[in-house]
Amino acid sequence: MTAADALNPADSTPIRVLLVEDDEDVRLGSAQALMLAGFDVIECGSVEEARPHATAGAPLVVLCDVRLPGLSGLQWLPELQAADAQLPVILVTGHGDIAMAVDAMRQGAWDFIAKPCSADTLVAAVRRAADKRRLSLQVEQLRAQLEGRRGVEATLLGGSLLMERVRAKVAALAATSADVVIYGETGTGKELIARCLHEQGPRRNANFVALNCGGLPENLAETELFGHEAGAFTGASKVRIGKLEHAKGGTLFLDEIESMPMGLQVKLLRALQERSIERLGSNVPRPIDCRVVAAAKEDLQRASERGTFRADLYYRIGVAFIELPPLRARREDIPLLFEHFTLQAASRYHQSAPMVTPAQLAALMAHPWPGNVRELRNVADRFVLGLLDDSLLPGGGVAPSAAAMAPPPGVPAAAGAEPAATRTLPEQVEDFERAVITQALRRHGGEISAAARTLGVPKQTLHDKLKRLNLSAAAFKAEG
Repeated sequence: MTAADALNPADSTPIRVLLVEDDEDVRLGSAQALMLAGFDVIECGSVEEARPHATAGAPLVVLCDVRLPGLSGLQWLPELQAADAQLPVILVTGHGDIAMAVDAMRQGAWDFIAKPCSADTLVAAVRRAADKRRLSLQVEQLRAQLEGRRGVEATLLGGSLLMERVRAKVAALAATSADVVIYGETGTGKELIARCLHEQGPRRNANFVALNCGGLPENLAETELFGHEAGAFTGASKVRIGKLEHAKGGTLFLDEIESMPMGLQVKLLRALQERSIERLGSNVPRPIDCRVVAAAKEDLQRASERGTFRADLYYRIGVAFIELPPLRARREDIPLLFEHFTLQAASRYHQSAPMVTPAQLAALMAHPWPGNVRELRNVADRFVLGLLDDSLLPGGGVAPSAAAMAPPPGVPAAAGAEPAATRTLPEQVEDFERAVITQALRRHGGEISAAARTLGVPKQTLHDKLKRLNLSAAAFKAEG
């Protein structure tokens, strides 16, 4: 982190330092060192003077002397922790107070510094605490945003028109028990959609049972679906409940259903038509009651026309359809998704969330994303772990080719999606500009002045761009 980053990071709230020190000379020297490093410093001579600044959720690091007139730093620590357990408190101690400070760290203090100390030592300690505070605030902000969402919006992120259509269709279908086929490329989130249909629907209290039809040997697929009795075949030492039976009252998710062996397709069709199954080794019919949600990378109707998928099974499960757009068709969602995955990864790996530069965002926006959202999540993980170069992309972020931008053969094109190869350079530049401005407005809750400072443009210029791009700052205030 540079001094400029500490004072005004492009994509996060600046962290201030609440400096509590009764010795005026020491306070002045510490404040100067921190300000030279880029921090905004609030100087106080006592706990009583500092207390109003240390509010819960404040973007602060507290740097407090142990021995103070009135309430001491040690006495103030439990009060700070009760108000905000994530607030980093650094205690400054004299040589004889080190044992006391170590004990305070066991009680929750972030760090301690022994006097006298160099400016470098002081700044390094505060910078570490500021990174920690920034991370905790980002995680809390993300949690608040997610908790503010309800139902489908809490799971399916993205503000593009394509994702709005997907969310609307999922919300409508979730309230029913209709069988659904989900189309989408690898990594677009087909199982996420299936789980959303289940969890937002009337079957949410029963099992969600997933089976990858392409990941099982054919000789095991039948017993996975229908189960078997003890002694049904060599090695069948006990009864096994199949997926169809286990999903009773819930949802059976059949991923990559286009790869299901033809013989098994016949048996599945019969089970769905008769609403009953017979375990291997048994003649006793057992009723089933489950919603079937299937996912495919290939158009099943075309597959049935080619003879690689049974037409009667297609018509049996093909009651409703959801087509997931590839990430390249909804590039305006990339900044929000990448921010979301970055904060998740930072929390998971206990790391500070790095800030994306405009150049890095441009690379993200230009990448073809053949692995779609799954690939974007992996890039965010590597970004947080410091495993990528400045492009954020393996191989330096190669611009997408027309072939890379097209969907794989047989996958239905997302409704309303326009191939990037057909868009002019000014249109693609406008897409990028819209995404950058949208990210800044979202970060600052629709505050135009703050967004303009982050973007490095005059406020009136940003107003003009919002009007030209048909964006409303008020919409982002509503998000916050």
